[in-house]
Amino acid sequence: MGRAQYRKKATRSKRMKRVFLLSIVASFALIGALVTLRVYAQIVGAPIIQVPISSVFLDDQGNVIGDRFEDQRRYWVSLEDMSPFIPDAIIAVEDQEFYKHHGFDYTRIASALLKDIKAMRKVEGASTITQQYARNLFLTHEKSWTRKINEALYAYRLEVFYEKDELLEGFLNTVYFGHGMYGVEAASRYYFGKSAKELTLAESALLMGIPKGPTYYSPLVDEEKAVNRQQLILKLMENEQFITAEQRERAVSEHYVLKTEDSLVKKKAAPYFLEEVWKEATGILQKKGRRIEEGGWTIETTLNRSHQQAAEEVIEKWMPEGELQIGFVSLEPKTGYVTAMVGGRDFGESPFNRVTQAKRQPGSTIKPLLFASALENGFTPLTYMKSERTIFTYDNGRQEYEPKNVNDKFAEHPISMAQALAISDNIYAVKTLEQIGYKPFEQLIDRFNIKMDIDETPATALGTSEASLLDMTKAYNAISAKGILREPTYITKITDNNGKVIYDLEKDKRKDKKVLLEQDAFLLSHLLTGMFDPTFNDYSPATGLAIRAKQTRPYAAKSGTTISDQYLIGFSPQLTAGVWNGYDQGKQVSEAEARQVTKQVWIEFMEKAHQGLPSEPFIAPQGVRGVIVDIETGGIATSACEKQRLVYLKEEDVPTKLCTDPTLKQQTFEASDSEDTTPWSIFPFSFFGE
Repeated sequence: MGRAQYRKKATRSKRMKRVFLLSIVASFALIGALVTLRVYAQIVGAPIIQVPISSVFLDDQGNVIGDRFEDQRRYWVSLEDMSPFIPDAIIAVEDQEFYKHHGFDYTRIASALLKDIKAMRKVEGASTITQQYARNLFLTHEKSWTRKINEALYAYRLEVFYEKDELLEGFLNTVYFGHGMYGVEAASRYYFGKSAKELTLAESALLMGIPKGPTYYSPLVDEEKAVNRQQLILKLMENEQFITAEQRERAVSEHYVLKTEDSLVKKKAAPYFLEEVWKEATGILQKKGRRIEEGGWTIETTLNRSHQQAAEEVIEKWMPEGELQIGFVSLEPKTGYVTAMVGGRDFGESPFNRVTQAKRQPGSTIKPLLFASALENGFTPLTYMKSERTIFTYDNGRQEYEPKNVNDKFAEHPISMAQALAISDNIYAVKTLEQIGYKPFEQLIDRFNIKMDIDETPATALGTSEASLLDMTKAYNAISAKGILREPTYITKITDNNGKVIYDLEKDKRKDKKVLLEQDAFLLSHLLTGMFDPTFNDYSPATGLAIRAKQTRPYAAKSGTTISDQYLIGFSPQLTAGVWNGYDQGKQVSEAEARQVTKQVWIEFMEKAHQGLPSEPFIAPQGVRGVIVDIETGGIATSACEKQRLVYLKEEDVPTKLCTDPTLKQQTFEASDSEDTTPWSIFPFSFFGE
């Protein structure tokens, strides 16, 4: 053997000895750690297993309006009282080695550790069911190594002192399923209106997909994501031989029905509102490093009990029997507080919130936002264009669009922006969009933070792009708030079980955003009173005349009508309210069914909600002046011109010629033919202040 080979063999031998010694040391260290851990577990004893503490909701006056988890405490059920598919589904998706490990899945831990090291931060969990149970009972959900170490210690103690079935049962009875529901029994009754023992394979798989992320996988939040996860779980159950391929195929095609058990919501005031409170609280607490699952929270909300009661009373009064649904929400312009909410006709039958979750065509309620963009691009309340049968071309001339008005009539002469909004003229709206362009309108929609995709077609001017009722109502609320957008909020303060204030809206100030000039916001408010103005009865009456007799104070509002949706959104200086009527599946709505329901609910709510409050006018800001004009010529009115109306305009837009000036009328009609944006006509409303 040569010297080089000898040195190489000696080096290899030394290396093997070192590896052997390190292995011996590591083994003794591991044994020592396990012995220490066992001694620690024996000294500390079994962790006390308990369910979450009740959380309390308060209205804006500090009165209790709900108590979360009180139902869950009654619903601890044994594994034998659950559908056999439930434990199989949760093991398949969360912890396939549950009955083999002692609290930890070392393979998953190693994989997660490598990913964490690569990312230089905690990015992936490897928690077993036991670890998740420990976290749910004793810890927060923050992603930190300290929490993981504590989680491991608790998990080991649980494994030492409790049987596997006890741990699985405990986990399934305390895991969070969203909407304030803890445990499979409470969740089963909440989502399906029946006991966990009665759940089918498809329902069990759907339910077990939720704990991964209740704000993402709840079928009431995002049904598509929930179903995708359900199908993943069914496939995993087949892979683990819990079910057969035939069972999986039947479950995939099974039609499930979401139906909340009445007993869970009978004692809760404003259940749709409280669901939104819980969602907002979940997000707030996550940002504060706490978790909603801890329970014991006192959550002070923005709910105004008198507003909520008024909304529920008028809805019950006007809603016909059948499947017609309703959405209602009210907001304070000065704060953005949600004061009342009704997300459907029966929370027990359907907890789906039609205010926040449903996106529908807003119809003509989009026009004030279109005209807001127009005001920013050269239009004034006196801008006029001719209302007549018009065929619009788009898509580079390849397609045509011919809008109609509700009664299939046209003015056949120029009308002002004010009149167009009051009678909801569609020709004027489409011409406006064509003149200002899609981009400015889309930018305004984005500025208002409305989740809406703008299609570059003429029909966009008539509200064919879908949006939620909450988004549309908050936009009107910003107009009422002098152009300040305040995102709707449900919570003013959160206090934990020890009395510590975790969140205070006054201190954790939200970022309000200026989205309109105060002058433009006032002009829009003024224009929106036209819905109730009886003087506009040329070829079509103002759209709110049917309810004007019930009006006792100034309101600015706009209705919207499509084949399947009915809207009315409006405000006073003190309060904004939005109402929607329609069918969940978009079935055609007849005028007799919904149009009067929407309007009657809105006006009667506003009148009830304002009882005892002073009648406040909309006050014109600096730089805006009211003048009396002749609606036919747009000139300053004199006694010689009979059709006189008050109009508010920016100082620079106030007309200078008298209505008797012979050049005015000719100029008006000539400009109309060329679709110029020359001032023309406007209407008054006597509730306005200077």
